[in-house]
Amino acid sequence: MLRFILLSILLTILFRAFSRLWSGIVRGLHDDSYGGARGRTAVPQQGVQMVRDPVCGTFVVPVRAVALMLPHGERLFFCSAECRDKYRARPDSGTAPAHGRTA
Repeated sequence: MLRFILLSILLTILFRAFSRLWSGIVRGLHDDSYGGARGRTAVPQQGVQMVRDPVCGTFVVPVRAVALMLPHGERLFFCSAECRDKYRARPDSGTAPAHGRTA
């Protein structure tokens, strides 16, 4: 009796897994954002220009970055307030921006 109950539980789990797999395949074939029947893919129409953090070299989106305005009008972008403070603490921070590491 216990074998029958365990086997029925196992078959139920397997049936649900295969039905979810099948419905995902069918949904993927009919949905254009996954490159469905028409062959189109979900590619963004416009890219976002990223800037490099002069301290650690991380690329950041300017909208979400921590900004620092230099005295001569140039704006620098940092990945965090910690990197901005490290840049301010450097003795040459009033001169041209330093180059970060290459990724």
